[in-house]
Amino acid sequence: MSINNINNGSPKAAVDNQKLSQQQQALNNGNAQQSNAQKAATIGVRQDSVSLTSSAQQLSQVQKKGGEAPVNQEKVDRLKKAIQSGEYQINPESLAQKISTLESELFGTKA
Repeated sequence: MSINNINNGSPKAAVDNQKLSQQQQALNNGNAQQSNAQKAATIGVRQDSVSLTSSAQQLSQVQKKGGEAPVNQEKVDRLKKAIQSGEYQINPESLAQKISTLESELFGTKA
């Protein structure tokens, strides 16, 4: 069954156009409110903070001081060359003593 000529060829009533306009306006207002809510949520998310532990702060200070420490480039180059050529000799007893001394300074124990 087909339905023909529902409006009898007459144009839509003005009420229909007015209702359509109201619906579009309500939809636009809803989108604007949703957009504002999204902006507010985004701004709220951006309130991050960072706090460093005392260990991290100490590490940062050590790194800064290490970068400022003077370097004897001539000695570094001489040692590199000796290591590469195989001429550099390690004294295991002296190395062990120095490691032990360093550990006692770091951890507060006697060597």
